[in-house]
Amino acid sequence: MDIKKRWLAVFVENQVGVLAKISGICSSKLYNIETITVGTTADPTISRMTFSFLSNDATFEQIKKQMNRCVEVIKIIDLTDIPTHMKELMFIKLKINSPVEKEEVISIAKIFRASIIDYDMERLILQSVNSEVGNNDLINLLSKGFHDMEIVRGGVVSIEAMSISNG
Repeated sequence: MDIKKRWLAVFVENQVGVLAKISGICSSKLYNIETITVGTTADPTISRMTFSFLSNDATFEQIKKQMNRCVEVIKIIDLTDIPTHMKELMFIKLKINSPVEKEEVISIAKIFRASIIDYDMERLILQSVNSEVGNNDLINLLSKGFHDMEIVRGGVVSIEAMSISNG
């Protein structure tokens, strides 16, 4: 059983209750959704949902089949093995105890191309728009020196690449 991270872009009719219906399908079949992001497309009558799952091939095929049965689903794209540009928005609020710690956070933020978006004398908030792996690495590095962290992560947004490189 090859369990790995998988992604779907699901285009749906932009109607009240569609997200609840699709997530209900997943929960009733015991499919665990790792992340969901939803937004309207250029056509305001259509929304694009990006899901990530941790599953094996057979389960992932069942997820796609179940979603395709939903009448509000217009199209499903399996993003798992195609070139895409994927990013995740993350905020980290840190307690800073000294100027040395503040400089350390600033240095780490530069490495990960994170921005300081808010601060006071004792805390600061980083914003990171990075790959999920990059954001995990940032958390792991910061957690070694900072224990008073609040982390807020959005789901992954993704778009199919026009070239063969991933971004």
